[in-house]
Amino acid sequence: MKVFVFDLLAYGENLDHLKTGTELPYPLSKRHFKSDVAVRTYAEHLDAWEELDRLGYDGVGFNEHHCSPYGLMNSPNLMAAAAAQRTKRLKLLIYGNLLPLHEPLRLAEELAMLDCLSNGRVISGFARGIPREYQVHNVPLADSRARFEEAYEIVTRAWIEDVFSYEGKFWSYKDVAIWPRPVQRPHPPIMIPIVGSQESIEFAGRHDIPITPGLAGGGLRDDIIRFYAKCLATAGHRITPDHLSLSMNAYVADSKARAVKELAPYHLYFNRTLFSHGSFTETAKQREAGYVSPSSTDYVRPENQRAAALLREDFRNLTFEDVARQAEQQPWGTPQEVTERIIAQADRSGANMVQIGFNRGAMPHDMFIEQIRRFAADVLPALQAHEVRRVPAAEEVAA
Repeated sequence: MKVFVFDLLAYGENLDHLKTGTELPYPLSKRHFKSDVAVRTYAEHLDAWEELDRLGYDGVGFNEHHCSPYGLMNSPNLMAAAAAQRTKRLKLLIYGNLLPLHEPLRLAEELAMLDCLSNGRVISGFARGIPREYQVHNVPLADSRARFEEAYEIVTRAWIEDVFSYEGKFWSYKDVAIWPRPVQRPHPPIMIPIVGSQESIEFAGRHDIPITPGLAGGGLRDDIIRFYAKCLATAGHRITPDHLSLSMNAYVADSKARAVKELAPYHLYFNRTLFSHGSFTETAKQREAGYVSPSSTDYVRPENQRAAALLREDFRNLTFEDVARQAEQQPWGTPQEVTERIIAQADRSGANMVQIGFNRGAMPHDMFIEQIRRFAADVLPALQAHEVRRVPAAEEVAA
């Protein structure tokens, strides 16, 4: 099993004192930004990625977000370029560039450069982003999917074809041959994170692209994987464990109770303050804005529709007691429990790759590094020795 660490890289200082009621102001004025905190935050995370490389993790995951302390990777490509020079073996999962918001030929060129800078260590994730990003870049939400699909074709053709031309609705090019070219041929591996929309799953299935299914585990993740397996089969592909990567948070401690006590403050800050800052998560509102279709969750079973609704209240109203209850099913606790939980989730889903989140809520650097080291010593070897060989959802589809 491949083990990556997904690093949100949130602003390294708790900002709860700025909240009005339950919300952090948006836009967040520059008077609240401290350059020394940002400098320290970037330096600490680069140190952490270097430690991941030294300790034998398989990769690190980056992301793209704008105008919020939620995540300071406005350009994941810049962060990956810095990481490429600080690491030797670590895979660089850019998860991902927001295709609808940027000029796609420039992205194709930057990713080719990164693949050369890292000697072929780039994994190129492509995402659509969240509503806030469209507001920032003044791009209509209703254009998101069409722009994504057009940009995807441009980037992949730029990588593969000798000379290409393209005439589209949003972008057009004539007689282009990019230099440099990616080290990996025909191009770097591509992945797509799936929150839950039917159309995104169908796109990934059509193009045989590996996915990370859902923001959380449980029944919704199972529904996504089952539907994805069907979409792959319809397009003539067969799902394998290498098609799936699971995202989860982990915390190693002497006991479950201690893990909850130590991690809960940062988990609560992430959910109640940072997550969806200046944006909206609700699937119903996204339908109204044209970001997702009226049928975007039709494949989801009735008992999982609430999870697919992504209600703001489920994040903003989270309590310590909720966290403690949820932790009973999560890889938080002793090394043995963390190991068993992760392997159980991977086996159930049929995923041979996991992305572990250690630090989402401005966790102190020494605590972050301690988790990286403890996980590497007590959990990582067992995970990397384990291989997921089957995807139960595929067997259900075949049956």
